[in-house]
Amino acid sequence: MPVYDIDPCTDPRWNALVQSDPRSSIFHTLEWLRALRSTYGYSARVLTTSPNNAPLANGIVFCWVKSWLTGLRLVSVPFSDHCEPLVRDEDDLRVLLTEVEKKTAGKLKYAEIRPRSMQITALNGFARCSPYHLHVLSLQDSLDALYSRLHKDCVRRKIRRAERENVIVEQGCSNSMLQQFYTLLLLTRRRHRLPPQPFSWFRNLAHCFGSRLTIRVARIGDRPIASILTLRHKKTIAYKYGCSDSQFHHTGAMPLLFWRIIQEAKSEQLEELDLGRSEISNEGLIQFKDHLGATKTKLIYWRSPSDPPNHTDVRDVTFGFAQGLLSHLPDVLFRLTGEIFYRHAG
Repeated sequence: MPVYDIDPCTDPRWNALVQSDPRSSIFHTLEWLRALRSTYGYSARVLTTSPNNAPLANGIVFCWVKSWLTGLRLVSVPFSDHCEPLVRDEDDLRVLLTEVEKKTAGKLKYAEIRPRSMQITALNGFARCSPYHLHVLSLQDSLDALYSRLHKDCVRRKIRRAERENVIVEQGCSNSMLQQFYTLLLLTRRRHRLPPQPFSWFRNLAHCFGSRLTIRVARIGDRPIASILTLRHKKTIAYKYGCSDSQFHHTGAMPLLFWRIIQEAKSEQLEELDLGRSEISNEGLIQFKDHLGATKTKLIYWRSPSDPPNHTDVRDVTFGFAQGLLSHLPDVLFRLTGEIFYRHAG
C-alpha cells in the first residue's frame, strides 16, 4: 500500500480530519503545529495512505526535531502530553510506521509516537518507553456531583479558604495577563530547578489559538499569586501550564482556579477536562490530580529504535541543568537556559 507525505499546514485535508475525528486533541491542531514552528523551527509532516485526490482516511503527524545535542528525531508531537495516531486500525498504523522506518533508517536517533488510548501490541521495531500517568476529569455529571468528588480537605477546604482570603480570579489573554502568567512561571520553574519555557512560546500559542487559549490569574489585591493556562479543542478543555508564588500557597488559590475551570467548562457544556501527563515519580502532582476527582490511566509512548546507540536523553540534560545551577542564575541567564534547552528537547 503506498504511503503519502503531506504538509499539514498547507493541505486542508489534515484540518478536516482533525475536526472530524473524535480522537483528535489540541496537539493535532494547526494552531499547535504553527506555534511549534514559529518558536522552535520544527516542521510538521503527515503520513497517510490516502492519495492526493481523496479525503484523508488516516494520518500520523510528526515534527522534525533537529538538534546537535539530542540528534535528528521524529516526534508525534513535541511538547504534547499525547497525540493519538488518527488511523482506522492497527493495520493502518503498521503500514505508516513501517514507512517511517524505511524513510529514516540510519538517519534518526529515534521516531516516537504518543498514543492516548490506542491498544498496541507490537509495532515492528517500535517498543514501549517513557511511561506516564494521564488524568482526565469527565464533566458529564452535575456540578454538585463534581464538587462532591473533590477531596474534602485538600481541595474543598482550600477553595473555601481562598474565598475567605478574598482571592479573586480574572481571565483573558491580554498582553498584561500573559506577562503576569510568565512572571509566575519563572518563579515556579526556578523553585523546581527546571529551565523556563521561552516567553515566545506562550506568545505564539496565544497568537495561534486566539480565543481558544485562556489565562486565569488569581490575585490578592493587585498581586498575582497563581495562574493557569488552558487550551480548548472541540468539547475538551486542556490544562497545559500552571504556576504560582509559593508565599501564597496557604491561600488555596490553585484549587480555586481549578474549580473555576470546572464551573466554566460545565456552563459551556464541555465534556472533559484533560489534566495532562504526570511523571510516574511525581507523587505530589499525581495525588493533586487524584484529589480533583480525575480518572488516572497509564500513558505509554512508543519509540523506534527502542534503545538507540549514543542517545542523549533530554531528561538527563534537564537533570544536568538542575543540579543547583538554575536556582542561582540571574534572570537573564535563567531565561536563556530555557531558550537553548527547549529547542533541543522536543
